Amino acid sequence: MDVVYIHELRIETVIGIFDWERECKQTVCLDLEMATDIRAAAASEDISKTLDYKSISKRLISFIEESEFLLIETMAERIAQIVLEEFDVPWLRLQVGKPGAVTGAKDVGVIIERGTKS
Repeated sequence: MDVVYIHELRIETVIGIFDWERECKQTVCLDLEMATDIRAAAASEDISKTLDYKSISKRLISFIEESEFLLIETMAERIAQIVLEEFDVPWLRLQVGKPGAVTGAKDVGVIIERGTKS
């Protein structure tokens, strides 16, 4: 299986459990790896035969900008669900980070792997 990826997709959203976090937008950063088979696209030069990372990015940007989550874990699960179901991805690895959330740390967050059920 091949991998199509999106790294360091930065999106502004409301995320967090503290009152001050609910009053302002913060940046979340996504790294997404998605399993696919690129051979048909490579042979035909046809974007419809592969994962269109621009379409996926636009969908996730729209979703995250319009959402408000308390936990980054909830956000990660919802992102995974969108990618798996709407883009017919059999497996993904997703990292969702919250840069600057912890003093002294460059980034904190979660990494999840999900796949569709057989």
